Amino acid sequence: MGQIDDLANRYVAEWAPLNPTGATFIGEPGYDDQLDDLSPEGFEAQAELARRTVAGLDVIEPESEAEHVAKDAMLERLGLDLTRYEAGDIASEINVISSAVHGLRMAFDLMPVQGEQALANIAARLGGFPRALEQYKRTLLDQAAKGNVSARNQMLEVAAQCEAWTDPARDNFFNNLAGNLDASGALQATLTRNAAAATAATADFGQFLRTELAPYGREKEAAGPERYARASQYFLGARIDQEETYAWGFAELARLEAEMRKVAAEIAGPGATVDQAVEALAADPARRIPGKEAFRDWMQATADKAISELNGTHFDIPPAVRTVEACLAPTSDGGIYYTSPSEDFSRPGRMWWAVPENQTEFSTWRETSTVYHEGAPGHHLQIGQTIYRADTLNRWQRLLCWCSGHGEGWALYAERLMDDLGYLADPGDRLGMLDGQALRATRVIVDIGMHLELEIPRDNPFGFHPGSRWTPELGWEFLRQHCRMQQDVLRFEWKRYLGWPGQAPSYKVGERIWLQAREDARARKGAEFDLKAFHRAALDLGSLGLDPLRKALERL
Repeated sequence: MGQIDDLANRYVAEWAPLNPTGATFIGEPGYDDQLDDLSPEGFEAQAELARRTVAGLDVIEPESEAEHVAKDAMLERLGLDLTRYEAGDIASEINVISSAVHGLRMAFDLMPVQGEQALANIAARLGGFPRALEQYKRTLLDQAAKGNVSARNQMLEVAAQCEAWTDPARDNFFNNLAGNLDASGALQATLTRNAAAATAATADFGQFLRTELAPYGREKEAAGPERYARASQYFLGARIDQEETYAWGFAELARLEAEMRKVAAEIAGPGATVDQAVEALAADPARRIPGKEAFRDWMQATADKAISELNGTHFDIPPAVRTVEACLAPTSDGGIYYTSPSEDFSRPGRMWWAVPENQTEFSTWRETSTVYHEGAPGHHLQIGQTIYRADTLNRWQRLLCWCSGHGEGWALYAERLMDDLGYLADPGDRLGMLDGQALRATRVIVDIGMHLELEIPRDNPFGFHPGSRWTPELGWEFLRQHCRMQQDVLRFEWKRYLGWPGQAPSYKVGERIWLQAREDARARKGAEFDLKAFHRAALDLGSLGLDPLRKALERL
């Protein structure tokens, strides 16, 4: 490895002390007893590291194609980080899924719990919660004074989440965490005391959001063109034509819904509507699983089977990547997500389900493709293989580089690939996949439309409020018309789109770019094109923005 890889590895070493919870997420030892500095000075220290690294990259010439890819990836990712930081987007962001307070809480899910040192680390991190949240308050108020604020509604929703995390009758997260650990004596007393302090600090932070920060919050949730352009480019790693993509979203949703009607006829008979097919599937006891633990076990079995059958046939999966764990998240926020393995794979990759409070039954037809999305050949294969390739990728590429359009686009591409490979031949499972794809197409329309406040096309294929301007209320109405999800889950999705502009379209737009990259490769290679080889070459590049990905693939 050359100078660029050396610089990238040095960046990771300097980044970890500035991001102790991030170090836990990537499995970097030595920081589990610490929390991030969330003060304005802490955010500035991270930005300064990015500036120094970009300046260093600018004067180094790549020594190989691999370093060329690494340099392009770092300049693109770190450059966008700096652009968003300097615009006030990063330090001011409060939303229902990705704020700094969420990162602090979620770090505990990945911490080791065996042995006295591991328990002492948890106790220390719990004890640091009050200080970290006080720092975060200062940062948010500092940004508000500069005019950089999130929407008021998002602040109030995060305040409600803080209440749920700390309510003894609901998640009671910190106290339950301390009470479930195998500690005794003075250590248990410290855990109990610090959990109570973290609980009080989190509840107080919720009150801060309601009473001190919310008055500064934006009344309008729409991000507007400038902020949306920055967010979209960050989440995709590519510049796109927003209005062309918006129009494509309508066409893609219409195509998917036509496919769904065909599958509905297979399920419920000729002429059946999609809703009638859903009713038939919901009434089928063979497709229902009572209890979240049983559902977790089904997810695990489905993921294990996919890995076993894909390995050696359609992918070459390294031994260390052949293990993934299905887990239930300790909170009820809603949503499914993946966390990566540690660098040495002592902690495996994990699929997490944050089950809503009132959900007690699960439909396998809805979630078969979700397991492929989160497991293999989706996130787990993509991320696990990247971490495994220490022989060709530097530590920044393996551990820190993430682009939603690349990652979520690949995972959605993986769902479609599993359909192509016959894994979704069952009409119910296929309808579930198409419904998920339709949700992602709906996101493209709603996210771009709401945040740019675009006009709804007068000739839109659904006859939906032609000529009106998008509002959050119209976004909710459109989601309800086109997405078959539980109302509380769908409402969380809607809130997420409003608070995290540009992220939701990255799935479907990312998939679109992945599909185009595959067809471009097929055209270049002609008769020599091999799908398995394309997948291997693309994944071996690691995660990177989609514009750098396309350029790298063109050079292969």
